[in-house]
Amino acid sequence: MKNLYIGTAGWSYKDWMPNLYPKAQSANFDWLEYYSKYFNVVEVNSSYYTYISPKIVDGWIKKVEAKDDFLFTIKLHQDFTHKRKYSQEQIKAVKANLNQLSTTERFGGLLIQFPYSFVLNKENANHVKDLVDIFFEYDKFIEVRHKSWFIQRFFNFVESNKSSLCTIDQPVIGEAIEFKPVKVGDNLYIRFHGRNTKAWKASLGNFGKAQTYEQQNERYNYLYSPGELVEIEQKIKEVLDTVKKVFIIMNNHPKGNAVANALELIHFLNERIKVNVPETTLKAYPRLSKISLN
Repeated sequence: MKNLYIGTAGWSYKDWMPNLYPKAQSANFDWLEYYSKYFNVVEVNSSYYTYISPKIVDGWIKKVEAKDDFLFTIKLHQDFTHKRKYSQEQIKAVKANLNQLSTTERFGGLLIQFPYSFVLNKENANHVKDLVDIFFEYDKFIEVRHKSWFIQRFFNFVESNKSSLCTIDQPVIGEAIEFKPVKVGDNLYIRFHGRNTKAWKASLGNFGKAQTYEQQNERYNYLYSPGELVEIEQKIKEVLDTVKKVFIIMNNHPKGNAVANALELIHFLNERIKVNVPETTLKAYPRLSKISLN
């Protein structure tokens, strides 16, 4: 479908070998270039942790030259959303990347993601407004995880500021938002964090503690079943025709589960067309043989 962008949160994971990237790689093998053969969008998560140099962004653009419709969405640095301490230089650094991608028509939008603890109150509402004003000229996706934000007044604010609401799917714990795609703004942005409730609860108790990479990411260790994906498909299709662009980002990344589920959603949301599935992924997830062109 036109203007349907489906991909994953990040592409550089060592545990995606061999479930996406082959173990045996030539000297000129590039992960992003390989990834772009199968997907038309990627959400850049590294921008949440570091300020990326224009040289690196230029490298990304060159690596996806063969894919005319490929877009990057950029996750805003944690200095802005979580720490709330940022300078003019840091604003310029972020905008330099966004402008670089915009100029080459590779920019999908800016993801502004807040934590579950970020509840609706006057101070937090003003903080959202400050960030929206700073990045007013860009398409933005606002991700809030506490259901206090799900009121019409907030929706109206989002729509009036060149922004769209980011819908999320994750375990519903406490006052977390349930999965329900809604049209707020011109575009639809959906992030799938998985439904590993046990690990998600454990991660809340381990917050701030020293953890291994595996421990930090265990809450995202989840493979959506075909039945769950069909239910998700139906909910998305209820609003699909009401927006200009749809971005679907799988963040259940451990072991490459996000890759398998993204390919399945490409199949489901494109009227059950057969999909180009990497041989490595087909071997790791045999159920994909039902949707594969191979």
